[in-house]
This record gives sequence, C-alpha cells and structure tokens, in this order.
Amino acid sequence: MNSRFRHSTPIPFIPLAILFLSIASLTRLALTLYTGMATVPLTLWPELFLRGLGFDLVVLSWILAPMLLWAALWPARWRNTRWRGQFRLAIFLVAAVVLIFGALSEWTFWEEFSTRFNFIAVDYLVYTHEVIGNIVESYPVAALLSGVFILAVGLTWLFRSAIRRAPAPASGARWRLGYAVAAFALPWAAWHLGNIDQMEFSGNAYANELSGDGLMTFAAAYQRNELDYDRFYFTLPASQAKHILAGLDVHIEPGPANPSIRPTTFNTPDMPFRRPPRNIVLISVESLSARYLGSFGNQQGLTPKLDALARKSLVFTNLYATGTRTVRGLDALTLGIPPIPGQAIVRRPGNEHLATLGEILHHQGYESLFIYGGYGYFDNMNAYYASNDYRVVDRTDFPKASVGFANIWGVADEYLFDNSLTQLDKVYATGKPFLAQIMTTSNHRPYTYPDGRIDIPSPGHREGTVKYTDYAIGRFIEQARSKPWFNDTLFIIVADHCASAAGKTKLPVAGYHIPLIFYAPALLAPGRDDHLASQIDIPPTVLDVLNRPGSQRFFGRSLFKSGPEGRRAFISNYQELGYLKDGKLTVLGPKQNVETFAISADDEATPIPLDLTLRDEAIAYYQTAFRAYKDGNLKMNPIAAPGT
Repeated sequence: MNSRFRHSTPIPFIPLAILFLSIASLTRLALTLYTGMATVPLTLWPELFLRGLGFDLVVLSWILAPMLLWAALWPARWRNTRWRGQFRLAIFLVAAVVLIFGALSEWTFWEEFSTRFNFIAVDYLVYTHEVIGNIVESYPVAALLSGVFILAVGLTWLFRSAIRRAPAPASGARWRLGYAVAAFALPWAAWHLGNIDQMEFSGNAYANELSGDGLMTFAAAYQRNELDYDRFYFTLPASQAKHILAGLDVHIEPGPANPSIRPTTFNTPDMPFRRPPRNIVLISVESLSARYLGSFGNQQGLTPKLDALARKSLVFTNLYATGTRTVRGLDALTLGIPPIPGQAIVRRPGNEHLATLGEILHHQGYESLFIYGGYGYFDNMNAYYASNDYRVVDRTDFPKASVGFANIWGVADEYLFDNSLTQLDKVYATGKPFLAQIMTTSNHRPYTYPDGRIDIPSPGHREGTVKYTDYAIGRFIEQARSKPWFNDTLFIIVADHCASAAGKTKLPVAGYHIPLIFYAPALLAPGRDDHLASQIDIPPTVLDVLNRPGSQRFFGRSLFKSGPEGRRAFISNYQELGYLKDGKLTVLGPKQNVETFAISADDEATPIPLDLTLRDEAIAYYQTAFRAYKDGNLKMNPIAAPGT
C-alpha cells in the first residue's frame, strides 16, 4: 500500500467542510450588511455570528453524516486510484455550485420576505410550476446561473492543489468503525443540541433570523408545518375557554343556519345600510398593504381610483390581516376563524363542507363563486372552494381571446375582471342572488402588466403593480355601473395580506394593516370607521348586511353589531399567534410561551408584564378554533336550499 495513503490523516472531507462554513458565514455577513446597522445594531453582531456558526456546525453535522458512512464502507482498493484527485475536484465543484446557488436563493428569499427559508420555501417545493416561472420572469436566470458556475469553477481552480492533497479516509477497521459511529453520532448530537428556537436570542427579529442557517430553518419549517395547538401551546380547560368566549359574545353553534330565521338587528342604529343588498362582490387583492393607499396617508399617488372610490364608500381604517400568505386571508374571508398554527385550513385535509360564507349562502339560494386569475390548483384553492359549494372559475375557464396579457401567476387583473363581469351577468340572468369572491394576482412578483395603462412602465416593481391593480379595479367598477345588478350590489375591497410583514419584532403590527372598503352608492352613505377590526369579522358582517342567518358559525363578529368596545384583531405567522386589543399585543408561541407587548402609535413593541385577562382571551380564541377544526365542529350539515 502506498506509504502516503497509510499515514493519511483520518479526518476526511476538510475542504468540503471549509467550503460550506465559508459560504454560510459569508451569506450571513452579506445579508446582515444588506439589512443594515440601523436595523440590526452592531452590538448584536458578535452573538449573531457566534450563534450562526453554531447553527452552521449543526447543519454540517448532517451533511457530513452520509460522507462518513461512505468512508466507512468504501472499499480500500478504490481509495488510492489515479482518478482519485479528479474525482475530488468534481465533487468539490458540484458542492460549490450547489452551495453558491443556495446562497443566491437565500439572498432573493431574504429580499422578498426578510427571513431565512421558512414554510413559504417549503410550499414553493410543491408548486414548482409557478415558482420556477416566477423566477424566470423576475430574474436574469441564465446570467445568474452562469455566474454561479463560473464562481464555482474559479474556487475549484484556486484551491485545486489543496483539494487534491487533502487526506483520504483511513482504511483500518478501527477507523472504519469510528467513521460509522460518527456518521450516526453527529446528527444525533445536532438533533438534540440545536434547534431553531435558539435563534431567539434578542428582541430584534432581524438579528434572530440572520443568526440562523437556511438549511436548518427550511428543515424545521418542513417539520413544523403542522402544529398541534394542544401539544405546543398554553391551554385552558375547555369549559373555561367557552365561558370566556361567551363573555365576548362569541357562540360557536354547530349545525346549519335555518334560512327561515332572519336576524333582528338590521334596523338597529348601528346598521348604516338603507336596505340589504341583494348581491356581494368581494374583491380580495393580492398583497395590498394599507400603506400604499393615498386614503391611508400614502403620498406617491399609487391608488387614484381606490382613493376616489374610498371617498364614496364606508372605509374601515384599522383592519388587520390574520397572516402573511394568501391562504390565511382565504381562511379568514370564508371561515371567519382565527389563524390556527401550522398550515392554513385551505390546504389541510378534511376541509370540505365547512361552515364557510359561501356554503351558508349557497344553502340559502345564493350562487357562490370563487373567481381566480391564476391556476386554482395552487395552494389547493380550487379543491377547497369547490368542496365548500362555491362554483370555481379560474384561468383555465377564461376564453383565450379574452386574455390580452398574463404572467406565471395569472391573467392581468383587467382581464380577470372582464371575465368576472361575464360570470356575474350569467348568474343575474338566472334570477339568483350571488356572492362572488374575486382573487387578483397582478400585485406580485414578477410585477408585469400590460403597457400603456399607467404611467409606470412594466415591469414596475411593487409600486407599478399596485398602481396597475388600482387601475383595473377602477375600470371594473366603471363597467359594473352599467349593469342592472349594480344598484343592488355591495362591493367589498380588501387585501389578502400585506406586501411584507417583516419587522424588528416577531409580529410587527403595521405589517398586517390592510384596507377594507365597502362601496354601494345606492345603499350606503360614505363614512369612516377607525375602530380596531379583524379580517375574520368580514364573513359575519356580510351576513349581517344581507340580513341573513348563520353568523353564529363564525368566530368573527359583525362590524355593525359589536360596537367599538371590545374590538380586537388576530395576527400570526405560522408559529406565533397574536391577539391585539386595547393597545396590547399578546403573543402565544410554541413551548407554552406567552408574551405581552405594549404597541405604540409608531408600531414600537415594548415588553410589559403579562396581562392575564388578554392571555386567557387569546388562548380561548385560538384553542377553541383549533379544536373546532380538529374535531369536525366547523362542518356544516347541508340542508336543502329554498325551492329545491
């Protein structure tokens, strides 16, 4: 046996380990510099990078495990061949390409979401068509991939001698046993010593995120996509939770709404409508943060159509989205339910025939529609809506001649609205009242839209798509004015979520602030409601406005019945569950963690002693909502619609 091989150092794969740690550390440094010292104070950097190195070592342990197992099993006669050096260079090159590409992916993900890889990245692996198409339409992919390859080749060439001279694994039985033990011991130790909860070392959410390792956070998000509330969160006895909710006028009653029973609250002083509308058009706008609207203080002139509409509408100025994804908004707008931890109900199994707004109205003789400009298989939207008695109309149902522009996410909003008008006219011709939820797509990366509509050329970044969506909504309303059903219709315009929910805290309140506009000039006088409200309050409000039964199936409360006292909002990511009330934010987290923050007018969150009343209210809402779904109590027993 070659003497050099006999005396080789028994610690293999050093070049690959150095490569991984170097790229991981440089990625963290680049993201930290990009975020800036004003956002992440320099005093947090030492612990940020020290913890980051620890997380990188945890990930490295998992990466090395299969290599060490290979070292234990690889035949000795294959270890000292003449092609060993070339094989090492090839392995190093492949690893460099993968790791540099991963760093580039982390950069683009951070630019969009200001977090390390999380559950959104996990979802992206499922919907590769949209995600890959979005990347191709948003970035110069060929140039970026070429750059990645050239950089990887350059690194391999620069360190070629060290890579070739690196020691091979020892071949003795004792060393083989050691490699095999290490292959299992390292990931075992990493599993027990490191987890993403250790990222929470400061009160600065950016610093906490930057300390992480993207592969580790991705794996944790995959593992925690389904979170059992009873296992991970603080709980109360069910009877106590029910009593608390009853005191808040929340009574979740199972069973269908009887269409012969009419609410008795329509003619109360709080109801601003002159008479109930016959139809509802609910426009859920992709990523429309309140801060983009001039009627909410924006000075860029991005929403002239919506601002003009707002002056003739009832505007709710203090409404908050429940989450950071479209599916969370769809949960809230159909089920009126607080956001349960883990995956949204839209994407969960067993979500058919729930007591959704559309299903309740369907069984009272309404035509319920969900109209979407993209492919509705994304995020399970088609299956969810169809199984809850909505008639689904998506991109595949639009005549090709009716679509003048589209990108990977869907048809341009103006063509979505054109096709929506066609559908609404058809329903009107049948004599049925309708509930139509229209979901837009244009306000999304790659930020492309038809030319000549607005004064910002396509692609126009977020500002351009906001202004284009504003144009499309204004055009839709103008076209609807000529329809015979216009004067009997309430148009509701609301966002599914904000464009970004990043901030220095886990749940930055301003990152969930969305507009809500009620427009029905023949039925409703203009006005403003500045009281706190939640996205989950919209479904019961719709039933209240229609003077229809069924609101007892929702956790939300009608905005025309609750009064200003006791108003609250729910905000969340996929782990932290927030309850906003009386200027305080109560946050329920995994491991039975509960915190209370005072929220200032400029959105600063200051930790304060735990408010036990608000804690128990938050737990009562979230715990009961989770159990109601888990136990099937959100199901609706169908009844025959009138006249059938």
